[in-house]
Amino acid sequence: MFQNIPPQKLPQHVGVLVDGNRRWAAQQGKNTKYGHQCGAQRIIDFLQWCQELNVPMVTLYMLSTENLKRKPEELQDLLDVIENLLEELTHKHLAKIHAVGRLHALPKTLTQSINKATEATQDINTLQVNIAVGYGGRQEIVDAVKELLRQAQQRGTSLEELVQQLETSDISEHLYTRGLPDPDLLIRTSGEQRLSGFLTWQSAYSEFYFCEALWPDFTRTDFVHALADYALRQRRFGS
Repeated sequence: MFQNIPPQKLPQHVGVLVDGNRRWAAQQGKNTKYGHQCGAQRIIDFLQWCQELNVPMVTLYMLSTENLKRKPEELQDLLDVIENLLEELTHKHLAKIHAVGRLHALPKTLTQSINKATEATQDINTLQVNIAVGYGGRQEIVDAVKELLRQAQQRGTSLEELVQQLETSDISEHLYTRGLPDPDLLIRTSGEQRLSGFLTWQSAYSEFYFCEALWPDFTRTDFVHALADYALRQRRFGS
């Protein structure tokens, strides 16, 4: 099936909501941390598929702002899994790592892991993985507007001048994802058909693909089906 997809029909940036780890673990009679660990291994597989199938950029929804409010023991398990994943990605030198989110609000150990992984993978130019951590789409827009207003004040720009000049590109340039292309395709596993605050601004013209498989069960075939479905879409970008 993949061989029949023209290269120009492949998405250049895929966002993924890696959903279903907890439910998968419960089905296996295992604890939640085990589900997240298996989900992390599936991420390694997924990035290898992206390399193989020539998808150059991926953004993974790993830790939402809501996740940061979980019970301390459950949150720590998730943080441990993310830190171990960053370490493995660095060791495998699989992709250039870039973090997006409220990074200043993250626990110190995770911030240190992110910085280490980012520095160690900067020379990779075949695949970039953006790790969305401490991320929430609405909060991102609020933070972008706050930063935009703060900078306007520092320049001495009046509120009325800002109102007259403001363009959508001004918001985009202050998002956590500034400098990154908007996603062409968003995939959510586990059968849920909502974005849950993932790339709220950036997904305005993205194509969506919802898959029934829980994330640890997501296969290369599932991914190819998503790519084939995307290739059949006629993208209109609001027109």
